Amino acid sequence: MDVPLWLALIVVGGLGIKLIRPPWWLVAVILLGGYLLADSLLAPVIDTTINK
Repeated sequence: MDVPLWLALIVVGGLGIKLIRPPWWLVAVILLGGYLLADSLLAPVIDTTINK
């Protein structure tokens, strides 16, 4: 079964917010930080670390 990444992130994020109830500013910072890291020069380094 192929699930789009955006759908999986919405489901996991929604469950995390519902169960853990973090502050909204923390959720926004994590999402923005992840988006910026994925498009930075560090992306290849992070990718090799994760897929090792």
